[in-house]
Order: sequence, then structure tokens, then C-alpha cells
Amino acid sequence: MFEDAAVFRRGAGETTEVVRKEMYEFEDKGGRNLALRPEGTASVVRAFVQHRPQTPWKIWYATPAFRYERPQAGRYRQHHQLGVEAIGSEDPDLDVEVIALGSDYLGALGLGRVELRVNTMGDDACMPGYRASLGAYLSDHASELCKEHSQSWSDDPLRILDCKQPECEKAREDAPRLSQALCDPCRDHFARVSYGLEAAGIAWTRDECLVRGFDYYTRTTFEFSSPALTAAENVILGGGRYDKLSLELGGPDVGGIGFGSGIERVLLACDAEGVLTDVSDSPEVFVIDVVGGQVARDLTLELRRAGFAAERAFDARSMKAQLRLADRSHARLALIVGPDELVARSVTVRVLRGDGKGDQESVERGALETAIRKWLG
Repeated sequence: MFEDAAVFRRGAGETTEVVRKEMYEFEDKGGRNLALRPEGTASVVRAFVQHRPQTPWKIWYATPAFRYERPQAGRYRQHHQLGVEAIGSEDPDLDVEVIALGSDYLGALGLGRVELRVNTMGDDACMPGYRASLGAYLSDHASELCKEHSQSWSDDPLRILDCKQPECEKAREDAPRLSQALCDPCRDHFARVSYGLEAAGIAWTRDECLVRGFDYYTRTTFEFSSPALTAAENVILGGGRYDKLSLELGGPDVGGIGFGSGIERVLLACDAEGVLTDVSDSPEVFVIDVVGGQVARDLTLELRRAGFAAERAFDARSMKAQLRLADRSHARLALIVGPDELVARSVTVRVLRGDGKGDQESVERGALETAIRKWLG
């Protein structure tokens, strides 16, 4: 949940929005400067550097993340990320594998309205020259930028490319293009990624302004967005390659690529598309016990261990009160145990809703699971 703040300052970059404005930092009792984790990648690479697992190291994780920012749709000061990282290779086919995993993950949730944008940010050979040319352009157009970036564009000119303010969007229309500054190895890498995505049948578009918010990204960057959400908050999964992050954190010079997906925002997209509608917190069966509660206690536990969603009443309520609770719970079946059932070691199964509503039968305890499955279909 927290790391040495230097992990994020060295990894994400001192000039990034996350480090400058959004990262929670504090000093512990030992005088160490710590930070609540704002994202997962730098922490995973720190663990890789510390423990040196065999490469390629492929992992997934789910972690709380903390950002000091204005709460907004799907993004809270404490939110949760599902992440995937693959460390130890610069092969562009690994980029395709990770992007395809992200696509399949969203598809498995049932999301059909998803758009993928992909870009390449170059590397240490070509990016410095592009930063310089972009900076020279922005120095002549600083007055045209949004209020924030008109004063801070020189901290990191690339931030102008992903600014969503109309002023910056217009000002960068004639700015130097990153694709024209790429070195041959970066062009070849991106071409291989492009062909791989097409071979995988994954629809995507090129977005040369997709530079994302961390300094550790090199070459491939990508984002999946949901048009079902508002445009300002519609990115549901994003990531990219970070070939120098391990080296920056004191480890070996190996490449890596991964993605993070905000769980809350993904759930908003699922709600907007109407998927996951079969999720229910209603029990399948409700045990009604008017002979002391011991049978309900034991039978409910037995049924749960057999895989049924089972519930019961407490506090020695009357038969009428328990039936009322069973109905309010939206359970499909009521399992009734009274004095006669107790003696016969049986249960009366009554259908509360759906086909056969009102029907009931007496079932021996040993055959109860089979009978429940029959009634539930």
C-alpha cells in the first residue's frame, strides 16, 4: 500500500502530474519519506529489481491506489487497479500479447463498445530530439496554451500532447509530429506491433497524441476507452512499454510492458452497457425452522458447502414471520422444517417464485440437494 516515495519520483518522473500534485507523501517515525501507492507498475518493477525472478516475468495484481485529486466518475482518492506486467523482453510480439490480453479481458466481461488507440513514443535515441523540436514550437505558441500549460509547458513539453483543454488541442495542431522523428528501430518495432494486432483481429487506431502520464513509457503506448462513458472519463484500461524503468530503479537493463485498469471505471462501463446483469445477492433457498433453529443452523451450512446460496432467519421467529422474510429475500425456494419434518428427517420444499410457484413436496434429507437442483433448473 505504500512505498519509498523515491520509487515513484525516479520511476514515474518528477514533472508528472501524479508526482507533483496527486501523490500522498508522509514521513514515518523512522524519518523515511513514504508515499501511498498512486499506481502499480513502479512497485512491481521495484519488486523485480529486489528479487530478480526468472525472465520473462509475467504477473497480474489487484491493488488499491491513492490520488489526491478531485473525485470524479470512476476515479476516487482511493480506487483500485487491476494490472498486468511482463518484464524481461523488448520483443514487440510481447506488446501484442499484453494488448490482446487487455482486449480479451474486457471482452470476457461482455463489453462490446470498446475502442483501442495505440501509439509509439520512441526511445532514448529519438525522443530527446523530438522533445527539443516540440519545445521550440511551444516556446513560440505558449500564449495560446491553456492557463496551466502556458506557464508550465517547459517542465515537460509532452504533457501538451495529452491535454484535453481546447486551447492546447488547437495550439498543437501544427506542432511537430512524433511519427516523423522516430528512429528506424522504433519504426520497425511499431510496425511489428501493428501487424501483430491486425493478425490478432484487434481493431485499433493510431493516436500520435497518446503519450500517457508517466515518464517511464518508451515505444508502445495504448488505451482502451468506452464510448458509453463521458469523454473526459472514459479510459478503462491503459498501459505501455517501459524499457528503462528497471535500470532507473537500480536493476538490470531489461524491457517491460504492462497495463492498468481502474476497476471502478470498468464497472461503470459494464453498467452503461448493461452487462453483468445476472449478478444477484438473492439467496436461492431460504431455510425456515420452527423447531429451535438447530436444523436451520446445520442445514444452511451444509447447503452453502454444496454450492447453494442459502439463508435463514434468526431469533426464533414464527412460521409466518419466517415465510415473510423468505419472500422478501427473493429466494426461489423455501425449505421448511417443522415438528413433523424433524421426526421424519425430511424437509418440505416450497416454490416461492417462478415456474411452479406455490408447489411443494416433502423430501428426505439425503435427497435434498438433488431435489433443490431439480427445482432450480
